[in-house]
Amino acid sequence: MLLPYLCFSLSIEKQWSEDFEFSSEGKWAIENRNNPFKFNNAELRDTILKGKFHALKYPVNVTPLLFPYSVFEKAFDEAPVNSPARKLIYKILKLGSGYKTKEEFFEYSGHIHYPKNENQNYSKIPFPSEKKRGLPMGGTLIHRYQAEGLTFGCASCHSADLFGKKVLGLSARFPKGNDLFLDAKKMKKNYRRSIGKYILGMSDGELKMMADTLETLDWVRAKKPVVLGLDTSLSQVGASLHYRQKDEYASKIKREVAGPHILETKAADSKPAVWWNLKYKTRWLSDGSLVSGNPVYTNFLWNEIGRGTDLKELETWIDQNQSTIKELTTSVFSTKAPNYLDFFDEKELNLHKAMRGEVQYKKYCERCHGQYIKNWSVDKDLEFKKLVKTKEVRYHKKTPVVNVGTDPGRFEGMKYFSDDLNRLAIQKNKSIKVLPQVGYVPPPLVGIWARWPYFHNNSAPSLCVVLTQSSKRPKTYWAVKANDPDKDFDKECNGYPLPAKISKKWKKNKKYYYDTAKAGMRNTGHDKKIFVDKSGKEYMTKSQKLDLIEFLKTL
Repeated sequence: MLLPYLCFSLSIEKQWSEDFEFSSEGKWAIENRNNPFKFNNAELRDTILKGKFHALKYPVNVTPLLFPYSVFEKAFDEAPVNSPARKLIYKILKLGSGYKTKEEFFEYSGHIHYPKNENQNYSKIPFPSEKKRGLPMGGTLIHRYQAEGLTFGCASCHSADLFGKKVLGLSARFPKGNDLFLDAKKMKKNYRRSIGKYILGMSDGELKMMADTLETLDWVRAKKPVVLGLDTSLSQVGASLHYRQKDEYASKIKREVAGPHILETKAADSKPAVWWNLKYKTRWLSDGSLVSGNPVYTNFLWNEIGRGTDLKELETWIDQNQSTIKELTTSVFSTKAPNYLDFFDEKELNLHKAMRGEVQYKKYCERCHGQYIKNWSVDKDLEFKKLVKTKEVRYHKKTPVVNVGTDPGRFEGMKYFSDDLNRLAIQKNKSIKVLPQVGYVPPPLVGIWARWPYFHNNSAPSLCVVLTQSSKRPKTYWAVKANDPDKDFDKECNGYPLPAKISKKWKKNKKYYYDTAKAGMRNTGHDKKIFVDKSGKEYMTKSQKLDLIEFLKTL
């Protein structure tokens, strides 16, 4: 019995190897990647739910950056509004004024609140004990030194509120994780142990927790994103590694360095990825530079390098928590994209336009973004909601990387620290390999309607802009939260409304303003030889472009 089991285990692990390719049939067909470890049906349901729990409650309990949660409770739950005690806590912690509740603060920090009931979920979301303590999705309490420490996990960047429904696996619209690291560094300048003990009332365990956090912050090189909606995890990981030792565990021993790392100033920002696309790929990250290894390993590794974690402790945690890795991996890979008709009435989708748009898609998009076999091509007698669904996705056997002229900042950033990553023992032991690429992965377009704004750097506010010749695209736009589908969403163009249609309240806050003139934010490319010929003539009329967008809404 051992030999067949061993062969089966090796075949499962092969899916993370650099030479893995999809076949059109058999157990590694794309549609079966929803269940990468081949659980039976009952096990699969249980595993997916456990994985969601890990996404909502960060499982890596060796992470060192923890903040005593009791201080938050005192600031928001105990001290009266506008009281001297609350103002003092705000000053010490460098919290902005005006946040009367924890909910308001977490919303400011880019987090999504848990739904009040399951009707507000797009798919089932389990409720960990943190929900009762007032924490958002991703907010986590870790017990250490007989105290509770606050940290954040996967859902902080990979969950979103989409017209009132919570979607786990969708990119956070306005993530602020990088800002929180910068805030922590500012707080360090104000904090003294005596303040923690006598003013904030920390216990001995909380004081020790705080001391660990302050020491760890010296190994974190955080950077503010160029614009709200992106994150700088690549820059943070690369720059943080730069200041560690060059041994295989990047030991935290101070060393002399010849100036700051280039990623501390170079723009290499990108948006958090959606989860449901992972199942279709053989390499990951927006630039396809992760060419081997389970991407969940890399997620933990990058998170913890950026949090100043001891990598020997992290590797031990990973080795001892393989069931957690499998549960989270399974949950992530099984994630389904939001369906347009689960958010809009059937009358909002024109079948005839979508079918005409399919013709345009096959002409100009299919060769890079994959095939989508629609139910209307198989059985025209189905009810409308089933008729417009995709029966089968056929993406590339090997995930390609293509340079179509979009801003190169993100893919260029990887070359500045890929060697530092590949030398790490934890990467080698988990068969993780990073290889810098020139260009970006043309992603599968499943759920593309829900992923606005577009391009890796959010520089195209709508699909209309994506399909506009590069030289004619708008140079600026205003972002808004996806609250009202009639006011905050352009249904025809699929994305942010034009500035003239956005309410003044959004325009009062400059953080929602996107300027493509900034470094790393340009919206060039993805037009020539795609839907524009050498002379600058576009292949599609405006009407054909709108037909294409209608088709994309059905994916």
